[in-house]
Amino acid sequence: MAFLVASSSYSPSRVLSPTSATPNGNPPHSPRRKLRRSPAKPLLSDVRRDLTAVPHHTGTPSAAAAAPSSSSTRNLLKYYARLASKLAKNGKLRDFLMIAESILTSDAVAADSPQFVARIDPRLTAQGIAAVLRDGNLDEVTGFLSEAARLGFCPSSLFDEPALEALGLECRRLADKGKLEECVELMETLAGYEFSIKDIVDPDYILSKIIHTRDPDLAVRYASVFSHSQLLFCSILEEFGKKHDIGSAIKAFEIFKAKSGGMNMFAWRAMIDELLAQNITPNVYVFNSLMNVNAHDMSYTFGVYKHMQNLGVTADVTSYNILLKACCNAKRVDLAENIYGEIRYMASKGVLKLDVFTYTTMIKVFADAKMWQMALSIKEDMVSANVNPNIVTWSSLLSACANSGLVDHAIQLFEEMLMTGCEPNAQCCNILLYACVESCQYDRAFRLFYAWKETGFQIPFSTKDMKCDFKDVSLAIKSRDEYTSYESSVQDAKPYHVATVVPFRPTVFTFNILMKACGTDYYRAKALMDEMKTMGLTPNRISWSTLIDIYGAAQNIKGAMQAFRALRDVGIKLDVVAYTTAIKACVENNNLKVAYSLFEEMKRYQIRPNWVTYNTLLRARNKYGSLHEVQQCLGIYQEMRKAGYRSNDYYLKELIEEWCEGVLCSKDQSHNLLGSDNYSEANSRKPYNLLLEKIAIHLQRDAGDSQAIDIRGLTKVEARIVVLSVLRMIKENFMLGKSIEDDMIITTEISKETMNSTGHEVDMRQSITGVLQDELGLDVRTRYGPPDHLLYNPLILPPDSNNLQARRPQDLGVIKVTRESLLCWLQKRGRRSEADC
Repeated sequence: MAFLVASSSYSPSRVLSPTSATPNGNPPHSPRRKLRRSPAKPLLSDVRRDLTAVPHHTGTPSAAAAAPSSSSTRNLLKYYARLASKLAKNGKLRDFLMIAESILTSDAVAADSPQFVARIDPRLTAQGIAAVLRDGNLDEVTGFLSEAARLGFCPSSLFDEPALEALGLECRRLADKGKLEECVELMETLAGYEFSIKDIVDPDYILSKIIHTRDPDLAVRYASVFSHSQLLFCSILEEFGKKHDIGSAIKAFEIFKAKSGGMNMFAWRAMIDELLAQNITPNVYVFNSLMNVNAHDMSYTFGVYKHMQNLGVTADVTSYNILLKACCNAKRVDLAENIYGEIRYMASKGVLKLDVFTYTTMIKVFADAKMWQMALSIKEDMVSANVNPNIVTWSSLLSACANSGLVDHAIQLFEEMLMTGCEPNAQCCNILLYACVESCQYDRAFRLFYAWKETGFQIPFSTKDMKCDFKDVSLAIKSRDEYTSYESSVQDAKPYHVATVVPFRPTVFTFNILMKACGTDYYRAKALMDEMKTMGLTPNRISWSTLIDIYGAAQNIKGAMQAFRALRDVGIKLDVVAYTTAIKACVENNNLKVAYSLFEEMKRYQIRPNWVTYNTLLRARNKYGSLHEVQQCLGIYQEMRKAGYRSNDYYLKELIEEWCEGVLCSKDQSHNLLGSDNYSEANSRKPYNLLLEKIAIHLQRDAGDSQAIDIRGLTKVEARIVVLSVLRMIKENFMLGKSIEDDMIITTEISKETMNSTGHEVDMRQSITGVLQDELGLDVRTRYGPPDHLLYNPLILPPDSNNLQARRPQDLGVIKVTRESLLCWLQKRGRRSEADC
């Protein structure tokens, strides 16, 4: 059988037949010793035949008719995948495609064809692609990508970083040669193959060259390739503006608007900025639009307003409403009051006429600031100006009273709203229910809910046929006495009309508010969720989290975990609130193992814990029992600080301090570490991040590490806690069978300068030495060098020592506790513990 080779320059396995000739044309000589011939491997021409041929079988006819075994197919696929990868590495991309097409279009291995794709070595393929690109054969690579995509490969997976760099060089080469059309077409092609274009070439590099040619169509095409096309489009407008080419900027604006189906606020802002830069004066509507879309940025909004004044464009009432909106978003009540006073003065002069949006915005400003009296005063201004409030106005008024805890005032406003003929929406009802729940008036919230659900809302004046005058209703309500109903007051003001009944339509948020009013009654909360489902509403993440919280408060950890699993089973994506609520339920039921497992699980799912999550875990224990518990807590504390959150350092310090004092005291002894250092109550409010960080560093060391303690920068109490915490760790590790290898070294800030300047460091060292020597009986050494008695022994000093002045070793501020002393202390503690038992 003759074998064909697809490429004359490459043969992965050279196989000779018995009749093959030698290089000089003569027949080969028969060897004296018969060599063992390796089995011939298939070459390129055998690809389809190897995958379709049925091997010879012996035995039953059913065995002969059987298909090739799966193991032999996998071996063939593995071989051809390796062969294709090596061909691609040598730059033979066409041969790679030939093998791939033969494999992937074969019916015999249709089920196993994904194995071939998975066994392709992308590293070798990327090396070959990079070599082809360096030779300047960009067209060959693009054709290869097209065929690879047709065969089912992901083209972007065949590239590595060097290959992407070579591709970027080719793209820049096209741009430098002025072939911008080809460059953009290449970018569009690569984007279709799911390449990250910004990783291939700098977007601004190509864009600057396109802007230089003043081709807005090509610039918009290029910007559309990137995911951040809106921002690039703003850059296009800005660059055309720098070249004073307003025609190209407008043309690019229209092209992008038609292509994207709309514009974002950044594009409008860039276009208007460009018009302003060209000294083109827009009208007041353009300025209002620009201010409105940027109302979240108060400084920019007021900058546009000042620019409008400088250009001589007169502001209308909409302009001032937008300024009030910007102040409301920025929580600037003072600035909003000044603007409101200014426009009220202009309205008194007849220059402006305030509308309902002006009053509503001011009411919202005061409502957000919990200034309910000022909000009601704006309502009085509306009565004086004969401006009827809309549903947004009433919602803001209700929020003003609800935020201040004035439930009765809020209900009174709600009834007044009904009297004026304004139909309430779900938001107004939710505001009232939320005010009742926040004021702990749970029964009142349920009574209102079921009354609304049963009877709906009776509107005395139909909003379609006739509206009641808001001024008349307000005067009637003011004039009624305490026992006069709204209905009788309004009947005196206007002839009575047939009431319109508006049904109450609760939302998911309505039920969530009522669930918070259930307290620990999880049966009632579960019934509310069932009622929600019967009304065609689907409980959301907040509903399930509230149910988990209720189970936890009721000490029903089993129900809490069932609700947590049900939340996952219904297809709702878990968030930090759901995990934190479940962790809180576990902590409240002293199931800390599950709480910490949930904490680790949420981090595995890339869900970042928030301040409540960390604080819940830090307060999970009111007493530490083991070193592992302290290390676990300090690890969470360090994570919390790295995440940018602040913790209650004093609470954590108190728990660690109590755990450390176990070195000195038995279980039945009381102790007060703070009293030993005249600890003042004022110091309890200062942060202890330095202390806790030092404790965390020392306690997270391995048992075999050197026990070097750095107490510099700490007070005497803090230094004492750090030293005792390390001793407690040594004790617990020793009880677990871990030996002590080194001495314990404590570093203070003693030096010649500090001893002359202050005695704090000396007091600290004396305090630590007293604890170690007097209370624990350890052997403490505060100096290095010969002992003092050797310095004054005449038998040791040389004969001429009379002329020498004896030198004491320099005090380096280091305290050493010997290893032998620690072992002796630990053994005594162990015997004492056994005796207590």
